Amino acid sequence: MRGGIATMAFFHEWSNQLKSYNRNIKLALLANIFANIGLGIFMVIYNFYIRELGYSESVNGQVIAMTSLATALALVPAGILSDKLGRKKVMVFGIVTSCIILFTRSIVESQDLLIATGFATGLTVAFLQVSSIPWLSENSSASQRVHLFSLHSAIMTASTVIGSTLGGILTDLFSLFTTELQSIRIVLLTGSVFYLLAFFPIVKLKERKKQKVLPDTKKASFLNLKENKGSIKIIVLFAIAQLIIGVGAGLVIPYLNLYFADRFHASTTIIGMIISLGQAVTAVAMFIGPMVVRKVGEVKAVVYLQMLSLPFLLLTAYTQNLWLAAIGFLFRQALMNAGNPIQMSLMMSKVDDSVKGLANSVNQMVFNLGWALMGPVSTGIVIQYGSYWGYATVFTITAILYFIGSLYFYIVFRTYNKQKLESTIAKTS
Repeated sequence: MRGGIATMAFFHEWSNQLKSYNRNIKLALLANIFANIGLGIFMVIYNFYIRELGYSESVNGQVIAMTSLATALALVPAGILSDKLGRKKVMVFGIVTSCIILFTRSIVESQDLLIATGFATGLTVAFLQVSSIPWLSENSSASQRVHLFSLHSAIMTASTVIGSTLGGILTDLFSLFTTELQSIRIVLLTGSVFYLLAFFPIVKLKERKKQKVLPDTKKASFLNLKENKGSIKIIVLFAIAQLIIGVGAGLVIPYLNLYFADRFHASTTIIGMIISLGQAVTAVAMFIGPMVVRKVGEVKAVVYLQMLSLPFLLLTAYTQNLWLAAIGFLFRQALMNAGNPIQMSLMMSKVDDSVKGLANSVNQMVFNLGWALMGPVSTGIVIQYGSYWGYATVFTITAILYFIGSLYFYIVFRTYNKQKLESTIAKTS
């Protein structure tokens, strides 16, 4: 009885939230569905494309590292442009240029072009990534944000599930009629088409014109550290936490498909299904986030979810059973990522509107920097120690870094309650 009432209350709560979102929010969510289906296809299949071309794992590492490095380099300039030129213009630019690059990546074969187009993808995707969260924040109220960011993350994850599933199944299907390389290429081109569809909802967005600043405050506010000292401090504190987690994630997350293939010799369909299930479970976990926040608060909710993921990460590291590895992957994926929208909501609610794009870009930049730095390290360890001890080593290092990052987040932000953060901004702005 109680369970039924709780379930009804849960659905009623989310139903009311969905009804309260305006057209700008709904169009932005739709655009993210298309974009992430396309990226989901690329995420699962592109490593196999490089391998099918005959290149070593080190080339895979270089491509991933360069893509992440480019995103890290582009995010802050993209965030600043988003704050100054408007979210919609930056998102349109990001979609169009990214789509051209994705089509190109599906065709090129030389090592130099693989690396160059990977770098270009990182640069262009940054323009869409950096504007999405500030756009949602500016088109929602404070009471909507934890739910909205959780829904946004869940939709992104669920869309990636669809992409991952399509990627694995279509590759195996097309390989019945053509070569493995050609089937992978067709699937990558399909992913590019899905990504292009995101353009149409974005061009329908209605952006409010920014109010003109008074003559004595004409200087670019995002460069005025004195005016935004409280916001800048919060951005830096969040960035340190995100860097630690990003370094750990960069060791394992880009190579999970190769992990299942190398250690367990799983097919692309099985790998696609496992990764898709992980993302599906994560999407469900996103909806639970607001409930956890209500019980323990935003900071403890993030820490608890991240800490609970560590045993499952270690299970994945050391098991030699495919299904245990899959279970460990599913729970780690869900628990670790469920805290992300909570962190984002917390940060977006504490920084000034004039630096929301900068805040989001710095947060994503340091995470991508972690991926860029760790790509070659991870592949090097796996090549040296093999498919068991190599992956066991990098997964263990990741678990240690996740623990350090969670502990840092708790120590730094446990005293940063809502009133203190708001008063910090008020005093320094």
